[in-house]
Amino acid sequence: MTPQTAETWPTIVLVHGAWADATGFDRQIRALQDRGFRAVGFGNPLRGLPDDASYLAEFLRTVPGPIVLVGHSYGGAVISAAATGNAEVRALVLLNGWMPDVGESIQQLLQQHEGSLVGPAIRPVPFTRPDGTQDADLYLDPDAFHEAFAADVDPATAAVMAAAQRPWTASGFAAPSGPPAWRAGTPCWYLLGTEDKAIPPALQRFMAERADATVVEVAASHVPFVSQPEATIQLILQAVDATVPAASGAQPPTPMPRREVDGRTGVPAGERDAGTRRP
Repeated sequence: MTPQTAETWPTIVLVHGAWADATGFDRQIRALQDRGFRAVGFGNPLRGLPDDASYLAEFLRTVPGPIVLVGHSYGGAVISAAATGNAEVRALVLLNGWMPDVGESIQQLLQQHEGSLVGPAIRPVPFTRPDGTQDADLYLDPDAFHEAFAADVDPATAAVMAAAQRPWTASGFAAPSGPPAWRAGTPCWYLLGTEDKAIPPALQRFMAERADATVVEVAASHVPFVSQPEATIQLILQAVDATVPAASGAQPPTPMPRREVDGRTGVPAGERDAGTRRP
């Protein structure tokens, strides 16, 4: 295949959800960069779905296309709304992601399915907005974080994730979604963690099927990008191959060093042997 230009080589934008930040995608970003992709970890403000989606939509106008969006948990709702009307967005990849329809809130969806451990683990911290209205930042209780959010991650790593979590606003939890891109036909891929204790797997299946997403199930908690990084990487590549055919098998516009990736850990081969430690 003829090497592609920078204009046809996709940019992959990864959007984190609540109680996380973009550094959680460290292994995916490194693996994608090693394959020659532009990979960007977007700092999700976590201030409410309409505002966060609008902010991401503005950000995407600065990103060279075509674009593949990846969203974890609440990030799934954000990418679904932000991509609407943007022809450069070729695919949505959701990792245990929320996919509310127009007018739906995450709170409404969660109330329709039992089994989430997140509700009892939430610890609100009230605050006053600049306009004088009251809101609350929602944190997960550090003592419940491991079981509710990251049960298949080693306890030490989960403890760091709990300590570094970024809060989500209560108003954001209840905010309705605008028109999602999947309603307009943007193709979707969905990584479904069957051991998720934050978003019940049955609810994930409902949302994925409603969006006509290609579903891959893995025995993972709410954070498969941490516990099963290679499965996450492979699903992203599957979405790229299906929707940006110019990139499939082509050389990147600027050659970059490539390394073999350990299938279990997602760590480039030789790093562990060399003593290199990832954050």
